Amino acid sequence: MVVNKSKAAFRTIAEVADELGVATHVLRFWETKFPQIKPMKRSGGRRYYRPDDVKLVSIIKDYLYEKRYTIEGVQKVFKEKGLKNLLGEEIQKDFFEVPEEPLNEQTQEFLSSLQQQLKKMRQELSEAIEKI
Repeated sequence: MVVNKSKAAFRTIAEVADELGVATHVLRFWETKFPQIKPMKRSGGRRYYRPDDVKLVSIIKDYLYEKRYTIEGVQKVFKEKGLKNLLGEEIQKDFFEVPEEPLNEQTQEFLSSLQQQLKKMRQELSEAIEKI
């Protein structure tokens, strides 16, 4: 299954498994052996892998399958080198962060209107509380 997603998009365990060429149960097993793998879990336990999680399991796969390390050997590499050295500086960055791009006029107007509505609601709420 080929999915055209942004590199910053979250991926399901099936998508990650397809991308790496491993079974989903292998990824779940790796989660038990490598506490550094922390996909988000939604209701029902459905896993969503962040881009850094995908990169991390890709590194684990490389060590296990290509470099022929044991799980204990990979754990030792992680402990000695640290995740920052393996993944880079932006480990688990917040993908909900708002990009530093200027807002278009329509969005600015909408946000301004929303802000005015919220101020009005706050004022009405304050007045209602004072009456009580």
